[in-house]
This record gives sequence, structure tokens and C-alpha cells, in this order.
Amino acid sequence: MTSHAPVHRREPIALSAALDSFDAPWSPRIVARVNDYDVRVAKARGEHVWHVHDDTDEFFLVLDGELEIALREPSGERTVTLAKGSVFVVPRGTEHRPAAREGASILVFEPTGTLSVGDRHDEVPDHVDATTGHALQA
Repeated sequence: MTSHAPVHRREPIALSAALDSFDAPWSPRIVARVNDYDVRVAKARGEHVWHVHDDTDEFFLVLDGELEIALREPSGERTVTLAKGSVFVVPRGTEHRPAAREGASILVFEPTGTLSVGDRHDEVPDHVDATTGHALQA
């Protein structure tokens, strides 16, 4: 788990450099905090895990590549595809599973302390890091 001390940097952060600082897929790094929210970057490769955040929405911005998010909604299951530069918000309480077949870089905005595999989830595969985010190494 990560400390919840504020992440306030006095200099700009290049997201490309932040992403270059690690290789592990589905292992988010906290690049900033805004009030009580983390700004996290992650590399997406393969499928994440079906999960749900009961009390918070989850904001996705695709920085590079393409991300698919499968959703289980009251009307049925569907998948949204996000190209580079696209944003999407998964509403709280919606079961979802992000995936990136060719790999992608993403930015996620969610409350500090939110577990990357949600409040309820399927079995977590070895390639998915169940974390509240890791500190970005300078």
C-alpha cells in the first residue's frame, strides 16, 4: 500500500517520463494529488479484472494506444473503445474490465486510497497489481 501523504511537486511532470520509469502493466503510479484525488498513470496490457467501485466513479484518459472497457450494465453487457486522447467515466457501481490488446498508456483520476481492483472483483491474475497506487520514483 502507498502512503496517503500529499503528492505536491514544485515542477511540472512529463507524463512520458513518468511512464518510462516503470514497465509493469496494470501497476499505477501516482503522478499528482488534487484535493482528495489521485492522478495515476499506468501501462495497460492484456485484460485487467472484472471489478466494481461501489462508491466512486472512475475517470480514464487514454494517453497512447487503445483501451477497451467492457461494462456490465442493467441493460446488458457492452464494450466501449477509447482511442488515444479519448476520455470515459465508468459510473460508480458499474462492473467493468479494462483491456488493451496491443498495449496502451492511461491516466486515471479517482479518490486517494481507491483500490485498483475495486471493492468487489474476480480473482486477481498475476499480471494485475492490486494497489492504491505506487509513488512515482524521481
